[in-house]
This record gives sequence, structure tokens and C-alpha cells, in this order.
Amino acid sequence: MENTNYLSFNKYPKVFPKEVLFPIWLTDVDKLELDDSVLCYGKGKSYGDVCLNENRTLIDTTNLNHIIGFDDDTGIIKCEAGITLKEILEFTVPKGWFLPVTPGTKFITLGGAVANDVHGKNHHTAGTFGSHVTEIELLRSDKVTYKCSKKDNKELFAATIGGLGLTGFIKTVEFQLIKIETPFMYVESIKFDNLDAFFDLNEESEKLFPYTVSWVDCSTKGKKMGKGIYMRGRHATKAEVNKSFEMKDGALPFPIEASFINNFTVKAFNKLFYGKQFSKLSTQIVPFEPYFYPLDMIDGWEKAYGKNGFLQHQFVLPYENCRKNMHLIFEEIVNSGMSSFLTVLKSFGKAESPGILSFPKEGITLAIDYRMEGEKTLRLLDRIDKIVAENNGSLYPGKDARMSREHFHQFYPNFEEFLKYKDPNFSSSFYRRIK
Repeated sequence: MENTNYLSFNKYPKVFPKEVLFPIWLTDVDKLELDDSVLCYGKGKSYGDVCLNENRTLIDTTNLNHIIGFDDDTGIIKCEAGITLKEILEFTVPKGWFLPVTPGTKFITLGGAVANDVHGKNHHTAGTFGSHVTEIELLRSDKVTYKCSKKDNKELFAATIGGLGLTGFIKTVEFQLIKIETPFMYVESIKFDNLDAFFDLNEESEKLFPYTVSWVDCSTKGKKMGKGIYMRGRHATKAEVNKSFEMKDGALPFPIEASFINNFTVKAFNKLFYGKQFSKLSTQIVPFEPYFYPLDMIDGWEKAYGKNGFLQHQFVLPYENCRKNMHLIFEEIVNSGMSSFLTVLKSFGKAESPGILSFPKEGITLAIDYRMEGEKTLRLLDRIDKIVAENNGSLYPGKDARMSREHFHQFYPNFEEFLKYKDPNFSSSFYRRIK
């Protein structure tokens, strides 16, 4: 019987495990049989097949969600890998500590954050999540638990960060939090007219704010192509919260869970979102959730794409010729007529990613959702991949369900080095597709 509880977030591809193991306690992990093609599965929030293991074994880690230790003086925290970012934040934020890096959802596990070396809105100032990890306890199929850090088993440490779960079972992760005064954000939202305006605004904003991101309209042609809203922010101080800024929830103004995604609804969403009631600049103090996790506040938004699911496609292009190449890609998207209400454009800074297979590198990254419409969708993404590959860019494995083996090996030339540290008994649908 197909176990539909173990799909990826975007429900594509629809492949299922042969069996699922459920360790309850960390001590149970040492007793697991790891003599087959196995893979750990957390909350399944990856877009694609890095978290899938078709006709093989998954290990559900979600019971392993305990905080093992926390130093309130230094902000060092150690947790089991099945804990979610949401659970960590519920513990740390009241104590005045925040995640050093967070992606656009708090519902992923800590192990998933490490295995995909996730990035956030502050890459230009903080790098990836893995940059803040101090120690990993990793169980390999040889039944040995390795303590990995920048000093001990450092090669295995680098392979595990961004290693897509292929180096073994991540048991615990220790990492450094950052200090905050309040659970609020100071946010400036700025409208920009087109792609060129984004590049100019982004260059200015990176110097002023630790967090930057933009929503972009990818359905408009001509001089307004790539218009959008740039949202730059920082953690608010107590003094700022006490002032008379207007408090708003910052939620997306669109009933996604009740809609269906097509060209009409996308254009309506883009017009509505871009036409939010401010002329050029809006300044707000908002809770951290709507700034970092706007889609987490909309239950079941991913179901809006229908039974065939959707593909999220994220790539990075280096700054050299980036404006020209991004224009070419936007023209492909607009001319294809493919619908997307979620298009996010932001930058990666100069920080070197710590993992052998980490995705971020300096440049501009675009993440966009496409309803899965078969060959039409796949052909568009192939055309975009070609532009990315010809210009020294790369795709994000954590959000991939269809990149070619050829492109993966081009994007990740260190893959052969990584294979030295891959556990021979850990595998995934993604790995078998691209190896």
C-alpha cells in the first residue's frame, strides 16, 4: 500500500518507500539496522526527491525532537536532529535568542537544515546555516557515532553540511544562536519598477540591512518586467517597539487555500500584492513570523496547485552579466505563460559555504513555483537550466525534482570528493537520479 505520508512538500514526484522505521529515543537509533539503502526523513519540506527513497527504507526522525543542552550566556544550543525550527524558536525567543539563519519556513527539522545547508534572507551578512554549526553527532552504517566539527573529523563535517542526508544518520546538532532584544522586526517595504531597479536597490540595501528579500511579478512584460516589492529588515530594539509604529500582521493578502492557480489568478494576485496600500515606502514593526515565514501562516497553500503538485526551481547566477542573464530568464518565464504567484529574488554574499555540496555562492538567486503541467513545465525549466549552466550558475538540490545528471555534475564539481565521505548504505531517489 502506498504511504502518502512520506512525499515531498510539493507532491512531486509521487514515489513511496518500501518501509518506514520509527525510532522513539536517541538510544533506539544505535539499534537500527543500517545495512540497506536507507535515508532519514524529517518533515518532508524539501521540494523534490532529496527526502525520498523509492522502494527502499526511510527513517522517520520526528520523535527525536528534544533539546539536549542550552547555554543562556553564550547562546550555544544542542538538539536532537528531529526537532523543528518552530520548536527551537518557541524555546529560545522568550529567552532573547534567535536562529542565526532561517529559511522561509519554520516547519523543517534541524537535521534537514544541516543536510540542505539552508540559507535565509541574511546570507550576505551571515552565510548559510552550516556556518553556525559547531558540532554534529553522526551515526554511520559501521555503527560508530562520529563527533564532527571544524577540528574533529572535519572532512566528514564538511560533507555532512549540505550532504543531503547521504553521510549517515545525524543524531544531534550543536550550533550558535544570535542575541535579540525583542521578537519583532523593523521592516521597510519598497516598491521597485523593474529588474534593473531591483539590482540598484539591492546594492544599496545590502549595506544597510542584515535581512533582504524581494517578491517579484513574473507575469508582466515590457518596461515593468520584474517589478516588485523589496523587503529589508533587522531585529527591532525595545525602544523601536515602544514607539508608535503601526502594528500589522504582514500576511499575504490572498486566499491561496481557496483558489486555483492559473494565469488569471496569478495576475490578480500580482496586481493585488504590488498594489498594497502604500505609494513607495512602508515602514513597520512586525512580529518575526510574518517577515520570515509568510506562507507558514496560510494553511495548506501548497494544495492550491492541484493534484499534480508543483515544482519549485531555484538557481543562483554570479554577478558577472547577471542583469543581462536575469532579463533573459524573465523573458522566458513571461513568454511561456506559466503561472507563478511565488517568485522570490534575493542575493547571496561572499561568505564561503562550509559544505562540500552547499548551494549558495555569491550572486543573485531566484526561487519560483510552477504548477506541474507536464512537458510544458519541464521544457521551460530545461531552457532556464541551459542559461544558468552557460553562465556559471547552479541549481539548488533541496528544491529540485528534475535537473539532469550532466548539469548536476557541472554545478557541483566537488561531487567526486564528496563521494569519499558518503555512507555506502545511505541513498535517496535524488542520489540515484544524478550519480
